[in-house]
Amino acid sequence: MEKIITRTSRPRVALLVESSRAYGRGALSGIAKYIREHDQWSIFLQEHSLCDDLPPWLKEWKGDGIITRVENHTLTGVIQRLRVPAVYLRDVPANLKMPSVLTDNIAAARLAFEHLQERGFRHFAFCGYNGADYSDERRDGFTRCVTRAGLYCHIFAGRNQLHKSNTAKYEEEGLKDGERVAKWVRELPKPIGLMACNDMRGQQVLNACRTAGVAVPDEVAVIGVDNEDTLCDLSEPPLSSVVPHTQRIGYEAAALLDEMMKGKKPLPHRFFVEPISIITRRSTEVLAIEDRQIAAVARFIREHACDGIDVGDVGRIVNWSRSTLERRYEKIMGNSPKHDILRFRLNRAKQLLTETDFSLAYIASKIGFTHTEYFSRIFKKKIGMTPAGFRIRAQAAGVADRLQTPPLLDKRKSAKN
Repeated sequence: MEKIITRTSRPRVALLVESSRAYGRGALSGIAKYIREHDQWSIFLQEHSLCDDLPPWLKEWKGDGIITRVENHTLTGVIQRLRVPAVYLRDVPANLKMPSVLTDNIAAARLAFEHLQERGFRHFAFCGYNGADYSDERRDGFTRCVTRAGLYCHIFAGRNQLHKSNTAKYEEEGLKDGERVAKWVRELPKPIGLMACNDMRGQQVLNACRTAGVAVPDEVAVIGVDNEDTLCDLSEPPLSSVVPHTQRIGYEAAALLDEMMKGKKPLPHRFFVEPISIITRRSTEVLAIEDRQIAAVARFIREHACDGIDVGDVGRIVNWSRSTLERRYEKIMGNSPKHDILRFRLNRAKQLLTETDFSLAYIASKIGFTHTEYFSRIFKKKIGMTPAGFRIRAQAAGVADRLQTPPLLDKRKSAKN
């Protein structure tokens, strides 16, 4: 039986979350935010890396709950012996019936694909660590996006990969296959948009491109995941990256653990949090479009979609009729100019709804809509919910309502089984 605590004293909570990476630090920030806004906890935290050994004090620790993101095969047994509620920020071992709060890898892959597609790429590739769960999920999600667009995704196979190793070991082995990656990159069709499974792999790909004499981003544009700022900035050129919503992941994990420590019994589901956005750096600052007029049109739409432009404004920059513009643009870009103008506007709206408290009227004006009611109607039609509903879902930090009902995205897990 797991111990249920009362509120006569502060809960004693162990945070086994790495502070060596931006992801872990973001999650810790979210946990701290939850604690500030709710009951105080007595925190047990020791600085460590993702794959360090467990702290010696944990085996005899007398506590009430654990939030963990470490990769250590002995952790499962320790948690079972301690008999305390635990929330994982990594995939939960199969024999441990605990919930986890994770980045939505499918959404991360979709954002990466759309980012590259917007730049006009018609060739795509993925380079990851085969066998790493997060890498395989991102690979499969990215490949599905490419396939749905009627295109082909080139996947780096590499040599025989380690079976279920930890992240540090995958990344260490990745440093050894630079020549293989360079040979693979050299043989890819050009220009090509490439997604790496994370920023470390992205940096390794950029090194391989230099070895292969391949220009980035003109021949190969590279995007990673996790937005490890220092690593991205140290890469040459600086690496674009998908930004996970790590603070919200930490906040929701803390809220979930709080409810568990009060005695509620959530099912052992994987709760997914969508990434926030993409930070664009020089590794993807390119338009891979041979037709220079369409490249100018695509750039104009990307830069001015939220200025209230319409298809007529777009046509005037190349002095084409509307029918000529639509025919040529759709042939190369795969969407109509009107579709892409609206897509950029709505993506910006979602970002503002998530990250700010701006009024709907202000957001509508910022993305080029004169009337708030029309903005709300279009948003609901395309996104499936009102802007206010989207904001509530995006900004709500509590997960109490998820304790009994699996979230929508958990349907992916059921579909696999």
